[in-house]
Amino acid sequence: MRRSRRPTFISVASVAYLFYKIVHMTSTPGLGKLELAVLIAVATLGDEAYGLGIRHDVSIRRKHDYSVGAIYTTLGHLERKGLVRSWTTEPLPIRGGRSRRQYKVSAHGQRVLREARQLATQLQDLVTSTRPA
Repeated sequence: MRRSRRPTFISVASVAYLFYKIVHMTSTPGLGKLELAVLIAVATLGDEAYGLGIRHDVSIRRKHDYSVGAIYTTLGHLERKGLVRSWTTEPLPIRGGRSRRQYKVSAHGQRVLREARQLATQLQDLVTSTRPA
C-alpha cells in the first residue's frame, strides 16, 4: 500500500539564498573540523602559536588528545592553503634551547575565520527561529 505524502513547498527566495550560500562557500577552501579548530587556536594564541601550544589548546577545546603529528600535519595543510604562515624563531635563551616554528593566521585565514563565524551565527539564528515556541 502506498502512502500519500504531502508536497513540500520551498519559496523561491530560500532556494536563491541556498544557492548563493553554496556558491559563496565554495570560494573558500574546504576546512575540516580539526583544521578549523587549529586555525582558531593559532588566531587565539597570537605570539604563542607554536606546535605544542596549539596542540594543547586544540586538545582542550575539542576534548580529545591529539598527537603532535596530527597537529603538524594539519598546520602543513593550512599553510599550503594559504591560511597560516610559519617561520622559525631564534633558539630559546636557555641551555640547549631549540628554535620553534611559530605560526600566524594570514589575511586570507582571517577572512575564512570571519566567514565561518558568520555562517555559524546564521545557522544558530536559523535553528532558534525554527524552534516551536
